[in-house]
Amino acid sequence: MIRPMATNPIPQFPAGFLWGVSTSAHQIEGAADEREPSVWDAFTAEPGRVRDGSTAAVACDHYHRHREDVALLAGLGVDAYRFSVSWPRVNSPGGLDFYDRLVDDLCAAGVRPVPTLFHWDLPAGLDWLERDTAARFAEYVSVVAGRLGDRAEKWITLNEPAEHTLLGHALGVHAPGRRLLFDALPAAHHQLLAHGLAVRALRAAGAADIGIANSHGPTWPASGERADVEAADLYDVLLNRMFAEPVLLGGYPEIIGDLLSGGGTDVGADLRVIAEPVDFYGVNYYAPTRVGAPRGTEIEFGGVTLPAELPFSVREIEGRPRTDFGWPVVPEGLTELLTGLRDRYGDRLPPVVITENGCSYEGLDDQDRITYLDGHVRALHRAIEGGVDVRGYFVWSLLDNFEWAEGYARRFGLVHVDYGTLARTPKASYTWFRDVLREQRRRNVAGTRPRGDVRR
Repeated sequence: MIRPMATNPIPQFPAGFLWGVSTSAHQIEGAADEREPSVWDAFTAEPGRVRDGSTAAVACDHYHRHREDVALLAGLGVDAYRFSVSWPRVNSPGGLDFYDRLVDDLCAAGVRPVPTLFHWDLPAGLDWLERDTAARFAEYVSVVAGRLGDRAEKWITLNEPAEHTLLGHALGVHAPGRRLLFDALPAAHHQLLAHGLAVRALRAAGAADIGIANSHGPTWPASGERADVEAADLYDVLLNRMFAEPVLLGGYPEIIGDLLSGGGTDVGADLRVIAEPVDFYGVNYYAPTRVGAPRGTEIEFGGVTLPAELPFSVREIEGRPRTDFGWPVVPEGLTELLTGLRDRYGDRLPPVVITENGCSYEGLDDQDRITYLDGHVRALHRAIEGGVDVRGYFVWSLLDNFEWAEGYARRFGLVHVDYGTLARTPKASYTWFRDVLREQRRRNVAGTRPRGDVRR
């Protein structure tokens, strides 16, 4: 029998705190022959692009088995389910009908739908290097909001434009497979412009709870030497500040603004759109990054080959447990990140929602995942105690799924998926998270803390 690992009780979170899980359309839906193609379909069709040579043509077949997955959500007891809407599917006959059914079933199960409108599966034929894609995105958002907005109240415009830019357009290891390095910056800018236009479209449709999901992590210099500190500062600009500050402050860090203006873009006018006020700020957190001066050689890091010409080098964080993906487990990095965002942006930072946090481990009796999640939930609580306004936490992910260029080699789910039979089996972490949520609700109703509840 699988037993969840015994831990001290999780500290009590505020009443109304939103607990959920996340997925994305391309990673779980399958049914690729029932929608228009995306850039990921073209990318995975190229030999050597995906570690195990797989595609997401079937994935978890969520498109045909979504009611089974909604039942898993109901059994888990989450307040909310963050899923993504596939733009290529919406462009296809019956595509919106699927999301209509999904949202109806979520509402019937007492689970709040939280749609993300773009999670990397751009329709084939569109290109984030082209400015017009942002306007096309706003049109698509209006269609989706018009259909689902009577039931879906909380919306996320984009997921991780930093990773989509870096991995897909700068380094070429994700779709669409371009290796442009700093010439990829227009893809970042046009995604952020799309975010601002989407906020306007959602407001026009009556939405009142809108945010973006940006990936963030602390950047640690490899040493106190000037060259390492300057390299870490540049990395922090590219992966953190470049995607937060246009949204929160209405401006790019100076070096980025100069690069974009040099390309003839009217950055000032676009920034007024990008800075449309949001109601919450989504943060995806996995780990810090240690960064030093360039070493003049290629570096293998996290399954990605970083080219020698980059003006920084990424170093290993030693002395930490590692996930099956090789990522260091640093729960306190989440506290550091959130307090750092609060200190940097002050009252310009809206309430925060952790829109992704999770880890890759094998096995049904996944005690390492329980340890990981337990540590990060406690770290999140410490940030709240430190004065950061955090309103929710979403685990990545409900299901094992197609993990982009890693194919099916990494398992992030609370629920195991047998890719041969598509059978779903809840893991020990599913039971642990279910019990955490039950205890949180019991204590919020009772208004008391159990003996042994240590707040750290």
